[in-house]
Formats: sequence, structure tokens, C-alpha cells
Amino acid sequence: MAQASTVYHLTDGWDFKQADDAGEDAWLRVKRVPTNVHLDLIDNGKIPDPFLGFNELKAEWVADKTWTYRVKLPEIPPPQDSAVSVLAFDGLDTFATVKLNGAVILQSNNMFIPHRIDVTKQLQPGADNVLEIDFASARLRAIEIREAHPEHTWVGFNGDMSRLAVRKAQYHWGWDWGPVLNTCGPWRSVRLETYQSRISDLRIDYALEGGLKAVDGTITAKVEGLGGALVAFEVHSGDELVFKESANVSEGAASVQFHVNNPKLWYPHGYGDQPLYQVTATLSADGVNLHQATRRTGFRKGELVQEPDEIGKSFYFRINDVDVFCGGSDWIPADSFSPRVTLEKYRKWLEMMVDGYQVMIRVWGGGIWEEDCFYELCDELGVLVWQDFMFGCGNYPAFPEILESIRHECIANVGRLRHHPSVVIYAGNNEDYQVQEQFGLTYDYEDKNPENWLKTNFPARYIYEKVLPEVVEAESPHVPYHPGSPWGDGLKTSNTKVGDMHQWNVWHGTQEKYQIFDTLGGRFNSEFGMEAFPHIDTIKYYCTDPLQLYPQSHMLDFHNKADGHERRIATYLVENFRTRTDLEAFIHLTQLSQAEALMFGYRGWRRQWGQQRFCGGALVWQLNDCWPVTSWSIVDYFLRKKPAYYAMRRVLAPVAVAVKRAHHDWSVVHARVPKTSDYELWVASSLPEELTATVELRFISISSGEEIKEKIVEKDVKIVANGTTDVLSGTIDNINEEAHVLAARIWVNGEIVSRDVDWPQPLKYLSFKDRGVEVQPKDDGTISVKASKPTKGLVFEERAGVLLNDSAIDLVPGDEQVIKVRGLAAGDAPLQWTYLGKS
Repeated sequence: MAQASTVYHLTDGWDFKQADDAGEDAWLRVKRVPTNVHLDLIDNGKIPDPFLGFNELKAEWVADKTWTYRVKLPEIPPPQDSAVSVLAFDGLDTFATVKLNGAVILQSNNMFIPHRIDVTKQLQPGADNVLEIDFASARLRAIEIREAHPEHTWVGFNGDMSRLAVRKAQYHWGWDWGPVLNTCGPWRSVRLETYQSRISDLRIDYALEGGLKAVDGTITAKVEGLGGALVAFEVHSGDELVFKESANVSEGAASVQFHVNNPKLWYPHGYGDQPLYQVTATLSADGVNLHQATRRTGFRKGELVQEPDEIGKSFYFRINDVDVFCGGSDWIPADSFSPRVTLEKYRKWLEMMVDGYQVMIRVWGGGIWEEDCFYELCDELGVLVWQDFMFGCGNYPAFPEILESIRHECIANVGRLRHHPSVVIYAGNNEDYQVQEQFGLTYDYEDKNPENWLKTNFPARYIYEKVLPEVVEAESPHVPYHPGSPWGDGLKTSNTKVGDMHQWNVWHGTQEKYQIFDTLGGRFNSEFGMEAFPHIDTIKYYCTDPLQLYPQSHMLDFHNKADGHERRIATYLVENFRTRTDLEAFIHLTQLSQAEALMFGYRGWRRQWGQQRFCGGALVWQLNDCWPVTSWSIVDYFLRKKPAYYAMRRVLAPVAVAVKRAHHDWSVVHARVPKTSDYELWVASSLPEELTATVELRFISISSGEEIKEKIVEKDVKIVANGTTDVLSGTIDNINEEAHVLAARIWVNGEIVSRDVDWPQPLKYLSFKDRGVEVQPKDDGTISVKASKPTKGLVFEERAGVLLNDSAIDLVPGDEQVIKVRGLAAGDAPLQWTYLGKS
């Protein structure tokens, strides 16, 4: 008799204890699973919140203990006929010994591998069935493994290098933006399933044919268990059924060819719509539906264009034959305790990207293979995903046991993600080839024998150039594979002519002026950044001692994990701004420094996109934080946007005007002003069609607010599609003309769509007294802002539940700007604001 599958989600009824605590009273309640031990210890008052004050130090002991979780399984009827009962674990963090009624049924050592264990014979009818999981210390096990392999060279950046021995989120060992909080526990779903037969995998392979006018492909359902005879496949576009066919199960699988004419194509946001098709497979026997699996996918052609050109070799993405400039961000886990990141929070993060005109997010290799909902949201919202494999900043070992675990992990996760149209590239690691360079490890790119790589002191090459490309080719052949980030044809990772690069010579390295960021980039800038303090409310949240509320306090320094952050922040502030020491003014300066730095980078790199696709994209390090901290994030842990978010939004807008005078390095020429400075004005557009626009450039005195010479107005300017248009250039006479800003605006169809203001650098030489700033809230929920003299960096308060469409703006006389505000109720206090030099 055919029997449908049943699933019991084991979310409630768990308790846990420190493994060596005896007695029944040692057990503590668990709110819900998925979880990790720190969350449960906080809930039970056993450790203070590690995000507050110095409490991280008070939680360190947790990582060195073994912790036991247990739950009583629900009573289920005995399986009938050929049915089985299976315990499914989507993720166990990390060294887990699983017991059912005291008998070991699983030992796991990789938090990224899901497990399914047949427990049909172990379940006892009519009795309590108890599931128990011991989680050993990953930190101590890592040290043991490291010591057992003295033949390996254990080197890298960030954290204890024993982390390289363990398949666990590497940021748990601490990073230069994150705390040392080494977790354990059932961090993903645990289920008890009973079935005769089930669909274990549903795979859609397809190609777009005939000028993107048709989809041809194969849908395959893998089937496990006995009794499943027939699989019915359906493909829906909304409510419309576009394909239906059935196939018999043979040798554990059923497969059909499918064809869809005139498919609705999936595009990244800003380039088209995000239609999604639902593919469903229903397994049946004797007219009874046994199990159903569904994948939501989108049809698109995705290419990584790497072609020789005059510069070297291109590196950019083309979706459905449309070149896409990938301005966006790098992503770290949104919490040190990832089980508490909700669907709602993921949605807010990703919607924030879309609102900021960011097209790509890079899932960084030191974090986690993200939750299904993360990729589903990227599909819905049209955010392209650059997916690193989970290796970061180290020389990873490649002894046989760990290679097998890595292969299993990557097959499972690439298979899990393969149907997402948002995933457009897999990269083998984060900065591991930079580790190879910095520590002088052996890497002979011309040696193409993988067995030789295992014999060198850089055996991880075997992972990145053999294991992982084989996995991607087998599991997701429609997505390009790139051996690492950064990487380019085996050349130095700092090469600007090929591959992607991480440009850290602003902030780290040679600490260049941020004004020349755009001259430091390469073919695709997958990391770069500048630190800034979070907002005052975030600092007041974690700073538990009011006496520590000053910029250089111990507690504030503790919440900045970056090496040498004091001198680096100080360098960029002293070089560019008149320094302030009161906390809120200091916060504003660090945030303006970050906003300026990222503007200079993105603005120039986007221009280079229009210059023979020299730059294919730029991903800022980083979008987010995993705890309240001073870091490179453009939005802090509580989703409070820093000014840099808005600066990026303006330069990534569909149409963005830009004006820039030539950089003159004041610090190496005794602060002498050049006699003249050339300037350029251009327009970047990501739109698919040519535009006709009016462009204006004004020359406005910083001290008086008066125009020092006749403005230039160019009418009927043809703005090229998906590229850059140079509009005008000229020369500033620094001897006979007083210090002034260049203020640019562009109109399309009579509407101002973009502004840019170029300032003499450095800003510290300028006086910002008596700006005549007026900020006027309006009845329609907007705020009017204007000034009688050029004003730099007008920043509004970031208040929970209140959304602004712009902030961190520059103002010039005669150009009132209107800020749209959502979330302010009648009677709410108006938003506070400040600007550079405000007393």
C-alpha cells in the first residue's frame, strides 16, 4: 500500500547542558532549534550578551567545553511496507556525535554538510526515543589536527591558524571586524521524516536558444527508497502551466526533456524584470502521491566575459547579452550567531541593496554557505550573487580526509544552489593566493599536474584548481568558476590588467590618498574600503560605561578589531579634515571620510566601465556587520546606514553626472597649490537606450557663495547607453580665481536626475563658517534643504523605522534639494542633522 511521506520539524522540546555537568538539574531549556550554544546560554542567564562592553571576554570559555543537546522524538506509527524513518540534519556545528537511545548513529566534523540517517530499526515503538548530540570543542579539535600535521605550513591572515584544519565558519575564530565567538550546536533544521520513497534532488539543466527566444533543457528527479514509480513534472509561470510531462522511475531517477517558447527572461534589477518559474516534481505509486519537490528558478544566459583586449584581459558579466556593470557589496554573515538572522532581516538587507542601486553581492569565503532564503530573495529582487567557496585568508591543508570532506560539502552546497538565477559566479576562495604570495609558498602556474601540487607547501591549489572546478562542472555547469578572489591567470594578485583584485592600498598597504582610488583599480575590484564609526545610537548600545563614550576609549577600541585602526583612522582624518575630538563630531568625520573615499572609487571605476570595459565592477568591503562595531561596513549591525551608503547610491544611480578636478597631492609638495588644475565632466548611464540631456556646470565661491564666472550649459547632449559620455573639460586658474566648487547637474525630460559637487582638496584647508543652511520639514513628508554657501556632507540622523532617499549631501546656493522621508509620524521630533564644520 503506497504511503505519503510525513515530516516532523524538531524545533521545540530541546534542552542542553555542559557535557561534564552531572545530574538532571544541569539541563537547561532551549527556546528553539536551529540554535547555537551561545544563544541558549544567553537565554538562560549563564553568559552576558557578548556584544556589550567587554563581555566577549566573558564568553571565551564556552568554546573549550563539550555541549550536549537532547530532544524526545515524537511518537510516530511504525513504518509500513517498505517505508523508512530518517533523521535529517541540515547542519551540525561542527564536531558532532549523534546518539539515538544511547547508540551512536552519526559522527560529523563539517558544519556545512547535511546528513540523513536511516533510524527505522533504532526507533522503539511505544517507548521514549531520545536523540542526543554531543558537540565537542571545535577550537581544541582544530589545535589537535594542526599538531598532527606538522608537515603542513599553517599560515594566513586573521584568527588562530588552526582554524584552517576545520570545516567551520572561519570568522568564528575572530576577524578584523568580528569577535572571537566559537559556536557549536544544531545550527540548521533537524527533522524526522517517514516515507516509502522521496525525491532527493530536483535538477534543471537548460540553455537559451535561438536569440534567447526558447529554453531547451532537462529536468531530472533523483529518487530514493522503494515504491516510487512515476514522476509528474510541471513548470508554471505564475498561474500559467507552460510544461507538463511524466516519466517512469528507472535506476533511481526520472528525467524529461522540456521546451519553453518565448520565455520570460530573468535580469538583474535595473536591467529588466525577475520572472520566476516554478518547477514541480510529484512522485507517485498506485495513484498515491508519495512526495513532492519544488524549485523556483529563472531562465537567463549568464557569462563572465574574459577576452584579450588592448589593456590585458577583460573581466565583466553579461546577462542575456547585456553587459552589466556590477556595482555592489561584499557580504559577511549578518550575525556572529547566524541562527537568529530572520527572513525579515535578510529581506531588509537585500532590499537596501536594491534601493541603493547595488547590482551584485559577494558571499565572502570566511563566512557561511548562506540560507536558502538569502538566495531566494536575491532571485526575487534581481541581485546578482558572487559566491565564494568557504575558504578564507589561509594556506589550507589537503590531506585525504579533509579533501573528501571538502568535496562532499561542495557537492551538497553547489547542488543546493544550482537552480538560483542570481548565482552568476563561483570563486574558489578569498585571498588564499595572496597568502601564497605573502608567505612565499610554491606556486608554479605552468605546472599543470595536480598530483605535483599536493607535494608543495601550497597544497590548497589542488582544492581550487582541481576539486572545486570539477564540482562546479558536474553540479552547476551553467555558472562560471574562478579559482579565487583575487586571481587572474596565475599572475600576481595585484595585477591590474587581468582577473579581479582586492585594492587595499587605501587603508591598508601603502595608505594612498583616497582621492586617487580610481587610479588604483583593476579589471574588477572585488574588495576595497574605508573604515568608519557606526552611528552614536549603536555605540551607546554596546558601550555600557558612559565614561567610555569618547573616540579613543578602551571600550570603543575593543569594538574595532582592525590592526592599527587608530593610526589609520587618524591618518585619513588628519590628512583631510580639521579634527574634532567630541564623539559625535568625530563619528561624523570618520563617516565623511568613508563616504568620500568610496565616492572617489566608484565614480572613477564606473567611468572606466564606459572606457572599453576597463573596469567590470566594484564591490565594497563590506555591506554589513556581524555585531556592533567600527568597521568598513556601509551599514551597521542594526541596519543603520552610514553616509557612505548614500554616496554610493548617488554614483551608482542609473544616470549619474560627475565632475572632478585633477588630483594634486598636497602632502608631498609642501602644500603648494598648482597654478592651474584641469577638470573633466562626464555622465555615466546604465540605461539601455541613448538619452538626450541638459548638463550644467557652475563655479561657486566657497567663501561667498557667489558664482565666480559664467556657468556652462550644454543642451541636447547625447548620453550613450550603458556607458560613459564625456561632456566637457576645462582649466581652473588657481592663482587668479578664488577657491570654488564645481557644481554639476543633469536634466532628463525636464527633471534633475543627478548632481555632483567637486571640492578643492583637502577639505581641511577650507572654512565652513556661516553656511546659511536651512532644513525645513514639509507637510507632504519631505524635507527641503538649501544653503547660501557651498556646504559639505549634510547628514541626517538615522532613526529606526525612518527611511530617507538621500543623505550626506553637498549643497550649493540656488539649488534647493528635497529629501523624501518615510516612517515619520505626525508629532515625531524632526530628524537631527549636521554638516562639515557645523559648530
